[in-house]
Amino acid sequence: MTESKMYYENDASLDFLQGKTIAVLGYGSQGHAHALNLKDSGVNVIVAQRPGGDNYKKAIEDGWKPLNVVEAVKQADWVHILLPDEIQKKIWEEDIKPNIKKEAILSFSHGFNIHFKQIVPMSGLDVIMIAPKGPGHLVRRQYEKGNGVPCLIAVQQDTSGRAKDLALAYSKGIGGTRAGVLETTFSEETETDLFGEQVVLCGGLVELINSGFETLVAAGYQPEIAYFECLHEVKLIVDLIFEGGFSKMNYSISDTAEYGEYVSGKRIINDATRKEMKKVLVDIQSGKFAEDWLKQNKVGRPFFTKSRKEMSDRTIEKVGAKLRSQMNWIKK
Repeated sequence: MTESKMYYENDASLDFLQGKTIAVLGYGSQGHAHALNLKDSGVNVIVAQRPGGDNYKKAIEDGWKPLNVVEAVKQADWVHILLPDEIQKKIWEEDIKPNIKKEAILSFSHGFNIHFKQIVPMSGLDVIMIAPKGPGHLVRRQYEKGNGVPCLIAVQQDTSGRAKDLALAYSKGIGGTRAGVLETTFSEETETDLFGEQVVLCGGLVELINSGFETLVAAGYQPEIAYFECLHEVKLIVDLIFEGGFSKMNYSISDTAEYGEYVSGKRIINDATRKEMKKVLVDIQSGKFAEDWLKQNKVGRPFFTKSRKEMSDRTIEKVGAKLRSQMNWIKK
Protein backbone atom coordinates (compact mmCIF):
# COMPACT_ATOMS: atom_id res chain seq x y z
CA MET A 1 0.00 0.00 0.00
CA THR A 2 1.44 3.38 -1.05
CA GLU A 3 1.64 5.85 1.81
CA SER A 4 -0.49 8.94 1.17
CA LYS A 5 1.23 12.32 1.25
CA MET A 6 0.04 14.76 3.91
CA TYR A 7 0.20 18.47 3.17
CA TYR A 8 0.89 20.98 5.91
CA GLU A 9 1.36 24.73 6.41
CA ASN A 10 4.53 25.03 4.34
CA ASP A 11 2.90 23.24 1.41
CA ALA A 12 0.21 25.90 0.97
CA SER A 13 0.19 29.65 0.36
CA LEU A 14 -2.56 32.13 1.11
CA ASP A 15 -1.21 34.22 -1.76
CA PHE A 16 -3.47 32.22 -4.08
CA LEU A 17 -6.47 33.70 -2.27
CA GLN A 18 -5.35 37.31 -2.37
CA GLY A 19 -7.34 39.63 -4.62
CA LYS A 20 -10.21 37.15 -4.80
CA THR A 21 -13.70 37.49 -3.40
CA ILE A 22 -14.94 34.17 -2.05
CA ALA A 23 -18.69 33.69 -1.75
CA VAL A 24 -19.68 31.14 0.88
CA LEU A 25 -23.17 29.91 0.02
CA GLY A 26 -24.94 28.80 3.18
CA TYR A 27 -24.24 29.81 6.78
CA GLY A 28 -24.91 26.54 8.57
CA SER A 29 -22.48 24.39 10.53
CA GLN A 30 -19.75 24.36 7.87
CA GLY A 31 -20.66 27.70 6.29
CA HIS A 32 -20.18 29.82 9.37
CA ALA A 33 -16.84 28.15 10.12
CA HIS A 34 -15.45 28.55 6.60
CA ALA A 35 -16.54 32.16 6.30
CA LEU A 36 -15.18 33.25 9.68
CA ASN A 37 -11.92 31.31 9.38
CA LEU A 38 -11.22 32.66 5.89
CA LYS A 39 -12.02 36.19 7.04
CA ASP A 40 -9.66 35.83 10.01
CA SER A 41 -7.00 34.58 7.58
CA GLY A 42 -7.23 37.87 5.69
CA VAL A 43 -9.42 36.70 2.81
CA ASN A 44 -12.21 38.82 1.29
CA VAL A 45 -15.39 36.83 2.00
CA ILE A 46 -19.06 37.42 1.32
CA VAL A 47 -21.91 35.27 2.62
CA ALA A 48 -25.12 34.15 0.94
CA GLN A 49 -27.95 33.06 3.21
CA ARG A 50 -31.67 33.37 2.63
CA PRO A 51 -33.55 35.63 5.07
CA GLY A 52 -35.33 34.15 8.05
CA GLY A 53 -34.29 31.29 10.25
CA ASP A 54 -31.49 30.78 12.72
CA ASN A 55 -28.67 30.74 10.14
CA TYR A 56 -29.61 34.16 8.80
CA LYS A 57 -29.84 35.53 12.32
CA LYS A 58 -26.46 33.99 13.17
CA ALA A 59 -24.85 35.57 10.09
CA ILE A 60 -26.14 39.00 11.12
CA GLU A 61 -24.91 38.48 14.68
CA ASP A 62 -21.47 37.54 13.36
CA GLY A 63 -21.23 40.82 11.49
CA TRP A 64 -22.09 39.75 7.95
CA LYS A 65 -24.49 41.42 5.55
CA PRO A 66 -25.93 38.31 3.92
CA LEU A 67 -26.71 38.48 0.21
CA ASN A 68 -28.96 36.31 -1.88
CA VAL A 69 -27.21 33.68 -3.98
CA VAL A 70 -27.47 35.59 -7.27
CA GLU A 71 -25.94 38.76 -5.82
CA ALA A 72 -23.14 36.83 -4.12
CA VAL A 73 -22.27 34.79 -7.21
CA LYS A 74 -22.14 37.88 -9.43
CA GLN A 75 -19.63 39.51 -7.09
CA ALA A 76 -17.49 36.44 -6.50
CA ASP A 77 -14.32 35.16 -8.12
CA TRP A 78 -14.76 31.96 -6.14
CA VAL A 79 -18.04 30.26 -5.20
CA HIS A 80 -18.01 27.69 -2.41
CA ILE A 81 -21.27 25.73 -2.12
CA LEU A 82 -22.23 24.66 1.40
CA LEU A 83 -25.92 24.10 0.81
CA PRO A 84 -27.77 20.81 1.48
CA ASP A 85 -27.00 18.16 -1.16
CA GLU A 86 -30.62 17.80 -2.18
CA ILE A 87 -31.11 21.46 -3.17
CA GLN A 88 -27.77 22.18 -4.83
CA LYS A 89 -28.86 21.21 -8.36
CA LYS A 90 -31.83 23.60 -8.30
CA ILE A 91 -29.73 26.48 -6.94
CA TRP A 92 -27.00 25.71 -9.47
CA GLU A 93 -29.37 25.74 -12.45
CA GLU A 94 -31.40 28.78 -11.40
CA ASP A 95 -29.00 31.07 -9.54
CA ILE A 96 -25.36 30.04 -9.94
CA LYS A 97 -24.89 28.81 -13.51
CA PRO A 98 -26.38 31.92 -15.20
CA ASN A 99 -24.35 34.31 -13.03
CA ILE A 100 -20.98 32.77 -12.25
CA LYS A 101 -17.95 34.44 -13.83
CA LYS A 102 -16.46 32.61 -16.83
CA GLU A 103 -13.12 31.81 -15.17
CA ALA A 104 -14.29 31.54 -11.59
CA ILE A 105 -13.46 28.82 -9.10
CA LEU A 106 -16.29 26.51 -8.07
CA SER A 107 -15.76 24.49 -4.91
CA PHE A 108 -17.56 22.10 -2.61
CA SER A 109 -17.06 20.35 0.71
CA HIS A 110 -18.74 17.13 -0.44
CA GLY A 111 -18.60 15.54 -3.88
CA PHE A 112 -22.21 14.31 -4.06
CA ASN A 113 -23.56 16.63 -6.76
CA ILE A 114 -20.48 16.52 -8.97
CA HIS A 115 -19.94 12.77 -8.68
CA PHE A 116 -23.58 11.92 -9.36
CA LYS A 117 -23.72 14.51 -12.16
CA GLN A 118 -26.45 16.62 -10.62
CA ILE A 119 -24.17 19.59 -11.32
CA VAL A 120 -22.17 19.66 -14.57
CA PRO A 121 -19.89 22.73 -14.52
CA MET A 122 -18.87 24.66 -17.62
CA SER A 123 -15.40 23.98 -19.02
CA GLY A 124 -13.95 27.37 -18.08
CA LEU A 125 -14.18 26.83 -14.32
CA ASP A 126 -11.73 25.32 -11.86
CA VAL A 127 -13.75 22.75 -9.88
CA ILE A 128 -12.28 21.65 -6.56
CA MET A 129 -13.22 20.27 -3.18
CA ILE A 130 -12.09 21.17 0.33
CA ALA A 131 -13.71 18.88 2.88
CA PRO A 132 -12.90 19.23 6.60
CA LYS A 133 -13.19 15.89 8.40
CA GLY A 134 -15.19 17.27 11.28
CA PRO A 135 -18.32 19.34 11.98
CA GLY A 136 -18.21 23.05 11.35
CA HIS A 137 -18.33 24.06 15.00
CA LEU A 138 -15.16 22.04 15.59
CA VAL A 139 -13.53 23.59 12.49
CA ARG A 140 -14.16 27.03 13.97
CA ARG A 141 -13.24 26.17 17.54
CA GLN A 142 -9.95 24.54 16.59
CA TYR A 143 -9.02 27.47 14.34
CA GLU A 144 -9.60 29.92 17.18
CA LYS A 145 -7.30 27.83 19.39
CA GLY A 146 -4.55 27.98 16.76
CA ASN A 147 -5.18 24.37 15.72
CA GLY A 148 -7.05 22.84 12.81
CA VAL A 149 -9.20 19.97 11.58
CA PRO A 150 -7.77 17.65 8.89
CA CYS A 151 -9.09 18.25 5.38
CA LEU A 152 -9.47 16.36 2.13
CA ILE A 153 -8.90 18.14 -1.17
CA ALA A 154 -9.76 17.06 -4.70
CA VAL A 155 -9.54 18.50 -8.20
CA GLN A 156 -12.28 17.69 -10.69
CA GLN A 157 -11.49 20.31 -13.31
CA ASP A 158 -8.18 22.18 -13.59
CA THR A 159 -8.68 24.95 -16.12
CA SER A 160 -6.17 27.36 -14.62
CA GLY A 161 -3.43 24.79 -14.09
CA ARG A 162 -3.25 25.68 -10.41
CA ALA A 163 -6.42 24.14 -9.02
CA LYS A 164 -4.54 22.02 -6.48
CA ASP A 165 -2.68 25.08 -5.20
CA LEU A 166 -6.02 26.85 -4.82
CA ALA A 167 -7.48 23.94 -2.87
CA LEU A 168 -4.47 23.86 -0.55
CA ALA A 169 -4.67 27.63 -0.06
CA TYR A 170 -8.35 27.40 0.92
CA SER A 171 -7.49 24.55 3.29
CA LYS A 172 -4.87 26.77 4.89
CA GLY A 173 -7.37 29.61 5.14
CA ILE A 174 -9.75 27.51 7.24
CA GLY A 175 -6.97 25.94 9.33
CA GLY A 176 -6.81 22.54 7.64
CA THR A 177 -3.08 22.56 6.88
CA ARG A 178 -2.36 22.98 10.60
CA ALA A 179 -3.68 19.43 11.08
CA GLY A 180 -2.88 17.90 7.70
CA VAL A 181 -4.47 17.65 4.27
CA LEU A 182 -4.92 14.53 2.12
CA GLU A 183 -5.57 14.54 -1.62
CA THR A 184 -8.45 12.42 -2.90
CA THR A 185 -10.96 12.45 -5.77
CA PHE A 186 -14.58 13.54 -5.88
CA SER A 187 -15.67 9.93 -6.41
CA GLU A 188 -13.54 8.51 -3.57
CA GLU A 189 -14.64 11.18 -1.09
CA THR A 190 -18.30 10.82 -1.99
CA GLU A 191 -18.46 7.03 -1.90
CA THR A 192 -16.39 6.58 1.27
CA ASP A 193 -18.23 9.39 3.06
CA LEU A 194 -21.65 7.92 2.30
CA PHE A 195 -20.45 4.42 3.20
CA GLY A 196 -18.98 5.58 6.51
CA GLU A 197 -22.17 7.41 7.44
CA GLN A 198 -24.47 4.53 6.58
CA VAL A 199 -22.48 1.51 7.72
CA VAL A 200 -20.56 2.81 10.75
CA LEU A 201 -21.06 6.35 11.98
CA CYS A 202 -24.81 6.84 11.77
CA GLY A 203 -26.70 3.83 10.45
CA GLY A 204 -24.58 1.01 11.87
CA LEU A 205 -23.72 2.61 15.20
CA VAL A 206 -27.24 3.80 15.96
CA GLU A 207 -28.76 0.39 15.25
CA LEU A 208 -26.02 -1.40 17.22
CA ILE A 209 -26.60 0.81 20.27
CA ASN A 210 -30.38 0.55 20.09
CA SER A 211 -30.36 -3.22 19.51
CA GLY A 212 -28.09 -3.76 22.51
CA PHE A 213 -30.32 -1.54 24.64
CA GLU A 214 -33.51 -3.33 23.56
CA THR A 215 -31.95 -6.76 24.16
CA LEU A 216 -31.13 -5.90 27.78
CA VAL A 217 -34.50 -4.28 28.45
CA ALA A 218 -36.36 -7.25 26.94
CA ALA A 219 -34.37 -9.52 29.27
CA GLY A 220 -35.73 -7.61 32.26
CA TYR A 221 -32.89 -5.23 33.09
CA GLN A 222 -33.53 -1.63 34.09
CA PRO A 223 -33.71 0.71 31.04
CA GLU A 224 -31.46 3.21 32.84
CA ILE A 225 -28.76 0.56 33.36
CA ALA A 226 -29.11 -0.56 29.73
CA TYR A 227 -28.72 3.07 28.61
CA PHE A 228 -25.47 3.51 30.51
CA GLU A 229 -24.03 0.23 29.25
CA CYS A 230 -25.05 0.53 25.59
CA LEU A 231 -25.05 4.28 24.87
CA HIS A 232 -23.49 6.44 27.56
CA GLU A 233 -20.18 4.57 27.63
CA VAL A 234 -19.81 4.61 23.85
CA LYS A 235 -18.30 8.10 24.02
CA LEU A 236 -15.70 6.99 26.56
CA ILE A 237 -14.64 4.08 24.36
CA VAL A 238 -14.64 6.11 21.13
CA ASP A 239 -12.52 8.82 22.78
CA LEU A 240 -9.90 6.21 23.63
CA ILE A 241 -9.93 4.81 20.08
CA PHE A 242 -9.73 8.35 18.66
CA GLU A 243 -6.71 9.16 20.82
CA GLY A 244 -4.70 5.99 20.28
CA GLY A 245 -6.49 3.41 18.17
CA PHE A 246 -7.80 0.03 19.30
CA SER A 247 -4.57 -0.67 21.18
CA LYS A 248 -5.06 2.31 23.53
CA MET A 249 -8.64 1.28 24.15
CA ASN A 250 -7.60 -2.27 24.99
CA TYR A 251 -4.81 -0.98 27.24
CA SER A 252 -7.32 1.17 29.11
CA ILE A 253 -10.11 -1.38 29.62
CA SER A 254 -10.03 -4.48 31.81
CA ASP A 255 -8.66 -7.77 30.52
CA THR A 256 -12.15 -9.19 31.00
CA ALA A 257 -13.59 -6.57 28.64
CA GLU A 258 -10.81 -7.18 26.13
CA TYR A 259 -11.40 -10.95 26.22
CA GLY A 260 -15.11 -10.30 25.64
CA GLU A 261 -14.19 -8.18 22.63
CA TYR A 262 -12.30 -11.07 21.06
CA VAL A 263 -14.86 -13.81 21.72
CA SER A 264 -18.04 -11.87 20.92
CA GLY A 265 -17.21 -9.03 18.50
CA LYS A 266 -17.13 -11.25 15.42
CA ARG A 267 -20.38 -12.96 16.47
CA ILE A 268 -22.10 -9.58 16.05
CA ILE A 269 -20.17 -8.26 13.04
CA ASN A 270 -19.94 -11.47 11.06
CA ASP A 271 -19.83 -12.63 7.44
CA ALA A 272 -23.53 -11.87 6.98
CA THR A 273 -22.98 -8.33 8.26
CA ARG A 274 -20.00 -7.79 5.97
CA LYS A 275 -22.07 -9.11 3.06
CA GLU A 276 -24.67 -6.44 3.76
CA MET A 277 -21.92 -3.82 4.00
CA LYS A 278 -20.82 -4.75 0.49
CA LYS A 279 -24.40 -4.42 -0.74
CA VAL A 280 -24.62 -0.95 0.79
CA LEU A 281 -21.38 0.00 -0.96
CA VAL A 282 -22.70 -1.28 -4.30
CA ASP A 283 -25.85 0.82 -3.86
CA ILE A 284 -23.66 3.87 -3.27
CA GLN A 285 -21.25 3.16 -6.14
CA SER A 286 -24.04 2.47 -8.62
CA GLY A 287 -25.85 5.70 -7.77
CA LYS A 288 -28.91 3.86 -6.43
CA PHE A 289 -28.68 5.48 -3.00
CA ALA A 290 -28.31 8.96 -4.53
CA GLU A 291 -31.25 8.33 -6.85
CA ASP A 292 -33.43 7.12 -3.98
CA TRP A 293 -32.52 10.09 -1.77
CA LEU A 294 -33.22 12.62 -4.50
CA LYS A 295 -36.55 10.91 -5.22
CA GLN A 296 -37.45 11.16 -1.52
CA ASN A 297 -37.05 14.91 -1.71
CA LYS A 298 -39.15 15.19 -4.86
CA VAL A 299 -42.12 13.40 -3.27
CA GLY A 300 -42.07 15.15 0.10
CA ARG A 301 -39.78 12.79 2.07
CA PRO A 302 -42.42 10.27 3.29
CA PHE A 303 -39.96 7.53 4.33
CA PHE A 304 -37.50 10.03 5.80
CA THR A 305 -40.18 11.77 7.89
CA LYS A 306 -41.71 8.48 9.07
CA SER A 307 -38.27 7.13 10.05
CA ARG A 308 -37.35 10.31 11.94
CA LYS A 309 -40.60 10.08 13.92
CA GLU A 310 -40.01 6.39 14.71
CA MET A 311 -36.48 7.21 15.89
CA SER A 312 -37.70 9.92 18.26
CA ASP A 313 -40.28 7.51 19.69
CA ARG A 314 -37.75 4.83 20.64
CA THR A 315 -37.56 3.96 24.32
CA ILE A 316 -33.82 4.67 24.43
CA GLU A 317 -34.49 8.27 23.38
CA LYS A 318 -37.01 8.81 26.16
CA VAL A 319 -34.81 7.16 28.81
CA GLY A 320 -31.78 9.09 27.57
CA ALA A 321 -33.55 12.45 27.65
CA LYS A 322 -34.59 11.86 31.26
CA LEU A 323 -31.10 10.78 32.36
CA ARG A 324 -29.31 13.58 30.52
CA SER A 325 -31.59 16.16 32.15
CA GLN A 326 -30.14 15.02 35.47
CA MET A 327 -26.52 15.34 34.31
CA ASN A 328 -25.76 19.05 34.68
CA TRP A 329 -22.15 18.54 33.63
CA ILE A 330 -23.15 17.13 30.22
CA LYS A 331 -24.82 20.39 29.23
CA LYS A 332 -21.44 22.12 29.28
